[in-house]
Amino acid sequence: MNKNELPLSFSQALAKNENAMKQFEMLSENQKHAILNKTRKINSGYEMDCFVDYFSNGSLGI
Repeated sequence: MNKNELPLSFSQALAKNENAMKQFEMLSENQKHAILNKTRKINSGYEMDCFVDYFSNGSLGI
């Protein structure tokens, strides 16, 4: 998966959170797709930032 496949709002949120970016890079392709499916249900920048913060703490069960 390359960075061009990521939704823009998710890419921007990851860029603001280095830990989340590292966590995302360590995931398998299937896990990354599961995360991306969850991002499609997010409707605001604030929600995306919260999602990425939650994800960066390793709290997201996928």
